[in-house]
Amino acid sequence: MDKNFSEGSSSGGGDPATPSRYESQKRRDWNTFGQFLKNQRPPMGLAHCNSNHVLEFLRYLDQFGKTKVHLQGCIFYGQPEPPAPCTCPLRQAWGSLDALIGRLRAAYEENGGSPETNPFASGAIRIYLKEVKECQAKARGIPYTKKKKKTSGHGNTTHDRDDQSNSSSSMPFS
Repeated sequence: MDKNFSEGSSSGGGDPATPSRYESQKRRDWNTFGQFLKNQRPPMGLAHCNSNHVLEFLRYLDQFGKTKVHLQGCIFYGQPEPPAPCTCPLRQAWGSLDALIGRLRAAYEENGGSPETNPFASGAIRIYLKEVKECQAKARGIPYTKKKKKTSGHGNTTHDRDDQSNSSSSMPFS
């Protein structure tokens, strides 16, 4: 079973000689995760990894992040555009992590993994991503509110437009 997971043999549309940008990124992400597992002590095979290994990988990636996430004690905590630099850490942006997990989830199944055992699709990963999203939104002063579902027969009300303009998804992470 471990053999099925070794190298990224993705099945995608288009010319195999020129994979799409998404397919190329997915293959790079898959290989990076595989290398992360090999570098563990003791080395671990992809067939034996679980959601805890995925969480370790996501935390490991934070060191390469470019998103300033203010700590609660920082004078700029909650300010979307701080007026001066601070020593708060750089992290991976929530949107980057969310996209990464989506690619790895697909790659896992394309490389022989079962959807039922997919560590990238576990509840622990969804909870972690939700917590990162909320934490980053608070640290940057972006109110996080769920978008209201539109009911049939009603157009956008002023209240709906205000919720959408305040949502974290309209603010790019940088």
